[in-house]
Amino acid sequence: MTAPLPPAPLAPAPLPPAAARWFRRRHRVEAPRLRLVCFPHAGGSPAAYRTWHRRLPADVEVLAVCYPGRQDRIGDPFPAGVAELAAEVAAALAPLRDVPVALFGHSMGALLAYEVAVRLAADPGAPPPVRLFVSGSPAPHLVDHSALRSATDEDLLALVDALGSDSTDALRIPALRELLMPGIRADFRLLAHYRATTTSTTTAVPVVACTGDDDPVCAVEAARAWSTTTVSAFDLNVFPGGHFYLEPLEAELLGRITGHLRSDLRFRTNLRHGAPKSAPQPAPQPAAQSAAQSAQTH
Repeated sequence: MTAPLPPAPLAPAPLPPAAARWFRRRHRVEAPRLRLVCFPHAGGSPAAYRTWHRRLPADVEVLAVCYPGRQDRIGDPFPAGVAELAAEVAAALAPLRDVPVALFGHSMGALLAYEVAVRLAADPGAPPPVRLFVSGSPAPHLVDHSALRSATDEDLLALVDALGSDSTDALRIPALRELLMPGIRADFRLLAHYRATTTSTTTAVPVVACTGDDDPVCAVEAARAWSTTTVSAFDLNVFPGGHFYLEPLEAELLGRITGHLRSDLRFRTNLRHGAPKSAPQPAPQPAAQSAAQSAQTH
């Protein structure tokens, strides 16, 4: 007698239409306890987070933001500014806030994640994000990329190449470079005109800032300055490497993120079950992470 075939895996349920335009999901979680929303760097795409679900808890669903001009959004109009972009992303997240959300952003994505976090925290219709992870960017009030306003395509390509991401290999192929340049120009235009509009309003969302110890864009003290954006917990993690330290050290970074998310979810569960309200315990350091890969604030 032939053994019965195992049941076919469930097809991923589609995201709500408003969300499907903005978010890409590599792996569907049947009943997520939390969604981690990830914001790419300038010129980046959701592919930057394509493997993250493999190293995060099984009940955490990863959503990567797809900016206009990327992937199947090549023809979509670019936003006028970071504030407009943040407002659109925050609105698109509305139908996905049935479970807690956390935000992660790298470089330009860190600024955008911060602007979205402030908007979500101000929304009385849903709980604020449980945590904001910002990587490879100075605190918003220190950002000044106005020199980019006069940058040529060659200047932008040289800058992207100098920062050392593995994803820049595609830019060496002329046909792909021509396809990708409009998105790169649009992102750096956003950065060139960015001025924080929310720094006068600190948020209660806990913030974790990460940077490489040899990052030419975000020095350690510039990352530490994110502490001024929150009245809640703040943590600083310094990893060995440059601006794209997170590519070779993905496991170490996600280990640290996992520790925080587990702590946040335990805290939420205790509140839901009526336990006394108390501050979340500090997230444990992953065993595999060395002291050189994580330096806490003092």
